[in-house]
Amino acid sequence: MTTMKTSATVYCYHCQTQHSREDMRLTVTKTGKRWRCAQSIAAVKGSMGAREAFGRKVSANNKAEAQAKLRMMMPSEKSIIGR
Repeated sequence: MTTMKTSATVYCYHCQTQHSREDMRLTVTKTGKRWRCAQSIAAVKGSMGAREAFGRKVSANNKAEAQAKLRMMMPSEKSIIGR
């Protein structure tokens, strides 16, 4: 008998980050079932200002993560100058 090991975290398709399994909800979308964090679900049910604030926060996190990945992939200026 084989047992599947489940991860402690699940990817949220809405905010594009990993969350603990307890913070996630399985939702039905047009394309099928997807995991979504409770925080993003609550933000959608809030006021327009709350939704926009949550969206700005997620966008800022995604931008910071993309810039960090880019910095890791690009050679540093010090190593180029030192040649």
